[in-house]
Amino acid sequence: MRKGIIESGTRVQFAGHETFPLRLLWPKKAYDAVAGGAPIGTFVEQEAIATFGVGRNMAASMRHWAVACGFVGEQGRVLAPTSLGDAVLSDDGWDPFVESPATVWLAHWAVASTPEMTTTLYYAFNALTAIEFDPDGLAGELFGVATEMGWRATRGTLKRDVEVMLRGYVRRRGQHGDDAAEPLLAELGLIREARLGGWYEFVRGPKPTLHDAVFAYALDMFWKRRGGGTVTAEQVSYAPGSPGRVFKLDEDEVVARLMAMPHLTGGAWGWTDTAGLRQLQRISEVDRLTLLAEAYGVSRNVRAAA
Repeated sequence: MRKGIIESGTRVQFAGHETFPLRLLWPKKAYDAVAGGAPIGTFVEQEAIATFGVGRNMAASMRHWAVACGFVGEQGRVLAPTSLGDAVLSDDGWDPFVESPATVWLAHWAVASTPEMTTTLYYAFNALTAIEFDPDGLAGELFGVATEMGWRATRGTLKRDVEVMLRGYVRRRGQHGDDAAEPLLAELGLIREARLGGWYEFVRGPKPTLHDAVFAYALDMFWKRRGGGTVTAEQVSYAPGSPGRVFKLDEDEVVARLMAMPHLTGGAWGWTDTAGLRQLQRISEVDRLTLLAEAYGVSRNVRAAA
């Protein structure tokens, strides 16, 4: 059992998605609904059906995914866009209609790099070391960990969580039209059917649609969660919650991207590869959103103001 992948005392959450995977149009709809601030009940009140054109459960799922993806935040009893949500999804933002792969990668990073709202996704992407897995085995392993850690989760809940993950990330053979196109995260091709018998596999290796600026944005978050200082290529490749684990990059790909960081950050991060020690050093701070802008074709000075 890999219970140590999530520290004791960490907030975890199973379900919340109302059995619906994240859909293509939901980030913008959710953002618009809370622009300027909105009551916490916006997505569950009776008016939600008219506002969003979906049922109440689906509207609640829309809220769940918007918060989990980091586009919407909750403060007290108010929902409001985050700075990331404003930058990407406002009408004059970088990608209001989620047409750029960068936005999809950001959504994936948010739901798979921390366990607080999407524990099953975090566990699947960070705890499973084998390439192939079967849904029942994953749900059973999660139930064992939940039991040992004292988390409140039934086998049925965890089984549904795994099913939603697969519906959200896997393009099924024979699907056409809306059923095939709507799940947003399936565009990344991170999980695919492996063989008969219901087995699946993670797709590891280079990710051509993952912009270096998105990698850097994720790396900065991971790095600061670890306390700053220096970070090694091995940590970025293999540590739980790392870009290597979450984006399913092999170590060679991680190293190639780390070597590009000094140029991307204008020298704010320095790369060293001496005596077998490959690491990135933080020479000065960067503004994470300004750094991310390059993924959308907006080039700015990424060094944070002193």
